[in-house]
Amino acid sequence: MTALEFIKSSKKRRIAAFLIDHFVITFLIVTILFLFFGESLINGNNTEQIIPILLSALVPGIIFYFAKDSYQGMSIGKWIMGIRVRDEENFNEVPSFSRLFLRNLFLIIWPIEFIILAINIQKKRLGDKVAKTVVLKNPLKSSKVSRIMALISVGMLFFLFVFFIVGSTMKKSDAYKTAIKEIEKNEQLKNEIGTVMNYGMLPTGNISINNGYGQALLEIKAIGVRQTVKVLVYLEKEPESEWRLVEMQKEDGTVLYLYNTL
Repeated sequence: MTALEFIKSSKKRRIAAFLIDHFVITFLIVTILFLFFGESLINGNNTEQIIPILLSALVPGIIFYFAKDSYQGMSIGKWIMGIRVRDEENFNEVPSFSRLFLRNLFLIIWPIEFIILAINIQKKRLGDKVAKTVVLKNPLKSSKVSRIMALISVGMLFFLFVFFIVGSTMKKSDAYKTAIKEIEKNEQLKNEIGTVMNYGMLPTGNISINNGYGQALLEIKAIGVRQTVKVLVYLEKEPESEWRLVEMQKEDGTVLYLYNTL
């Protein structure tokens, strides 16, 4: 084995690996939350159970985060960046699971860890010193193309998640269902585009509920018999009540409905 295989990782590679790991694991936690609890969260149902729901996803996610280097001393980020964790006394040895877990526990104080890594001549953060580990370039790393493709895939998965999972969850919301009812009974819109046949694949916009009070702004594609238009719908909600239409207009600004507060 040549000395070149024992080159320490640059600080830039380590920071990049950390950011990739942070993004991927956060993405996984949020995905789990939306897959299993998205509809309840977006509708504001069972608000007293939000903390147990969050803990059910956060606790396993945090444990996974601290154990992220368990396979061959590499996390997803380290694999992509071509680096790995090794024992400081024997560069051929992968530290034990407990040492790798202990090493990552110090990421709880990541700002301090970044400062220590930046100023330490040995390119070690506090977790490395306590666990007696070192981060080296991986001489057996996969090709650059495969690692770049993996990074691109992570980004694409994120955007697919935002588009499909969040969008489909929004489509199941009470606010969206109310908006659809209001669109279907709007005579002005019906006269213009005919009977609505479909509403496009996914809506866009946002829904927020706080202490029972809600606001929703949705952009919905209404596909009618004669033509297709995008409809902007603004709704509000009070505690223990249904969503109420406040304003509805076409994307060109034509007002289809405006709630009269007088």
